[in-house]
Amino acid sequence: MRIRRTSHLLALTALAALALTACEDGTGVKDEGASHPASSTATAAQPTPGTDKGTGTGTAPTKDTTGSADSSGKSGGTTGGKSGGTTGGGTGAGTGGDTGDKAADTASDSRVLCNGSNTRVTAQTVARPLNHMLLTVTNTGSRTCDLTYNPVLRFDEMQWVPQAAKETQPQAVTTLAPGESGYAGVLLSAADGSGEGGQTAKKLTVAFQGYTPNSDGGASATPPLPAKGVYYDSSLAVTYWQQDMDDALSW
Repeated sequence: MRIRRTSHLLALTALAALALTACEDGTGVKDEGASHPASSTATAAQPTPGTDKGTGTGTAPTKDTTGSADSSGKSGGTTGGKSGGTTGGGTGAGTGGDTGDKAADTASDSRVLCNGSNTRVTAQTVARPLNHMLLTVTNTGSRTCDLTYNPVLRFDEMQWVPQAAKETQPQAVTTLAPGESGYAGVLLSAADGSGEGGQTAKKLTVAFQGYTPNSDGGASATPPLPAKGVYYDSSLAVTYWQQDMDDALSW
């Protein structure tokens, strides 16, 4: 009886060992069964870096260093627009402005006063207006000259200076380029005979003014008068220098 129990226990022990062996995978690790599919599902649910558009991850655009526009258009705009604009605008404005200023300074420096040394002066009586004479000054020099204010006249040895008609003063200084002429009108005597101290002059001296009133403008001129001379009285007066002959004789 004891022998049967012992055999029965041995048989149960062997069956238990077989069951234990079947439950192991041969590596000493127990098989978890359904746990493996669950783990695979969890792994697949995680996004792969660089492929999920919603997360904003991925490969950054390569920075363009050649001047062409990248995906944002910033590189091309900076190189083509800003650099090009600075070079073109700055060079043009600087060169043009400096050249213009130098040209203006040169033109100003080249001008001189008109006087007896660089002009030819003539004096001739005219039919209209009555009792008038026309002075003509022609630039014979190589530089532009300025006829400032009015001529200062002296007939023979007269001791007084004829006045200039203020209403004939031009808006700008009369300027003569080489070969050009300027003009002044001279009222010799009153048409109604109201003038005093009338006499006939044989000689005329024309003096020029500087850039301030009554200053010395340089050499005087002595244009010849008609052979019979020129009659004048206390009404003697002159116009300012004019650019146009008609303006000189309209007074």
